[in-house]
Amino acid sequence: MKVLKFGGTSVGSPERIEHLLPIIQSQAANQHLVVLSAVSGTTNDLVTLSELYAGKELENAKKHLDSLYEKYKKFVAELFKTEQGAAEALTFINTIFELLYSFENSNFTSTEERIILAQGEIISTTLFHLHLKETGVPSVLLSALDFMLIDEENEPDIEYIREKAGIEIAKYPAESLFITQGYICRNAQGEIDNLRRGGSDYTASLLGAALGVEEVQIWTDIDGFHNNDPRFVQNTRPIAKLSFDEAAELSYFGAKILHPQSVFPARKYNVPVRLLDTMNPHKPGTLISGESINQNQIVAIAAKDGITAIRIQSSRMLMAYGFLRKVFEVFERFKTPIDMITTSEVAVSLTIDQTEYLPEILKELEVFSAVDIDHEQTIICIVGDFRKNNHGHATIVSEAVKHIPIRMISYGGSENNISLLVPSTYKIEALRSLHNRLF
Repeated sequence: MKVLKFGGTSVGSPERIEHLLPIIQSQAANQHLVVLSAVSGTTNDLVTLSELYAGKELENAKKHLDSLYEKYKKFVAELFKTEQGAAEALTFINTIFELLYSFENSNFTSTEERIILAQGEIISTTLFHLHLKETGVPSVLLSALDFMLIDEENEPDIEYIREKAGIEIAKYPAESLFITQGYICRNAQGEIDNLRRGGSDYTASLLGAALGVEEVQIWTDIDGFHNNDPRFVQNTRPIAKLSFDEAAELSYFGAKILHPQSVFPARKYNVPVRLLDTMNPHKPGTLISGESINQNQIVAIAAKDGITAIRIQSSRMLMAYGFLRKVFEVFERFKTPIDMITTSEVAVSLTIDQTEYLPEILKELEVFSAVDIDHEQTIICIVGDFRKNNHGHATIVSEAVKHIPIRMISYGGSENNISLLVPSTYKIEALRSLHNRLF
């Protein structure tokens, strides 16, 4: 079996949905499990709808929902070619929108919001299933709510997923094509919920890991990881192969083709992940596996914006133990992850990308230290083979950016990257300079 995940742009129009079947059939496997995102733009529309309901803006909510309903009626009219197929699809759409309209009469809470957000994937998978039915292609529509589960800590229950998904698939031994929703799941209380981090990519990776499939394929609108950001740098090229660790570093530090959380289940269960382009399905894309392929090479560059740098200085840190623990405990209390960290005898600098609790964090840090803040920073991540016995790479990197002000450097914490923190105004210059020097 192969798991094939198609993102929002891959199902973003009737024409693109019609192109999915040839792609699926071109992938040799005895069975295919297709995971779909919501049609592009739909999740944002549902988020807006939820906000309007929560704010009691019922008239605006109705107008917004009317517009979305018209969009999907047009979608159905273009996708389905027979009167019977269109009628069946429209009946389904009407049922979904009856549910969405009904929330104007409810006491709107986060529970209702999660139900609303789940409808995007339910719509896309059902329309694809009905499209295949109309064209005479057998498929089985599985509800992710029957087997995708997160626990009290919002972490996926992989054993439950393995058991329940296996049971659902085993009900149809003669079938080879299964369709299910990405992103959505149930929580420990049995309520409709979602995976948050990684969305549909995460669903595909979890199912691939749980079922021990041959390969997980993530189909998007770009032909794999590139060695730099093609939006800002010319002459980038796709990377044929990456290790799980390299892919995780690139994903975390800005390469948005794959969410970093999606790498971990595949890495743990050693299931290869292949990134492919729906618009160019014959291109090889990027294969991510447990093999260490790019030895003694610099592989790629990525950038992560929206970074805040915090410098914490205190004479109490000199020759003291427990100081760093006090610092980390502050961030832990406010559930704020740290990206980069560097230390000296009397100071520690670190970065965060979540600033929701920054005022509270600063207030606690200032009790025992002096604190400086720099906003609008960017982490530039250079990924490659930086094992301790290799030499020369750090020098090449530093030479490439010697004309750019560097706020922080992190080297040695990982064998897979060097990270530089620069003011965001220097981001594009840094990416281009590194690219010219390294590639």
